[in-house]
Amino acid sequence: MTDTMAKGIRTPSSGQAGGPGDLLADPDLQELIAGLIETLSARGESVATAESLTGGLIGAVLTSVPGVSAIFRGGVISYATDLKAALVGVSERTLAEHGAVAQLTAVEMALGIAERCDATWGVAVTGVAGPDEQEGHPAGTVFTAVARKPPAAGSWDDQHTDSVVCVRQLALHGDRAAVREQTVRASLRQLQQVCQA
Repeated sequence: MTDTMAKGIRTPSSGQAGGPGDLLADPDLQELIAGLIETLSARGESVATAESLTGGLIGAVLTSVPGVSAIFRGGVISYATDLKAALVGVSERTLAEHGAVAQLTAVEMALGIAERCDATWGVAVTGVAGPDEQEGHPAGTVFTAVARKPPAAGSWDDQHTDSVVCVRQLALHGDRAAVREQTVRASLRQLQQVCQA
């Protein structure tokens, strides 16, 4: 499943983000995460994160909610391009041909973190927070991916273990902090949507 979106992400009207503290105290995000805890723990499922431009904010927001240890395995901040391969498992070929800011890179990050953290679901974000462009992409270009850990070898015929991948390209606006905040919100909503589908 692949789609492109850039709307429906709440930001301050000024285009300026309020900072990490606002994310950690946001009642909408806390309610969303509480719902994920309930849904995933009831199914015995878990989640792990691979973050680039958000620098650990997704993990910080998740762990701000009591009870998240029932579902959150951990995360990796693969900020540098080479660490996307070394720590998360993105193929060197993908990075060479597509770059760090790419749809396929986000997908491989999500699949890789789910596998390496032994989590049911992997959430990954990669993009350009700004103010400068990167790899020819303008600030605000972000790819988010949610993937279910690939099934064990030989079990592709089991419809309950097939891998699920949802990747989105976002065109976000605002300063660096605003882009990062919007990315956190978008990735957690995406996880919620995919897990409840």
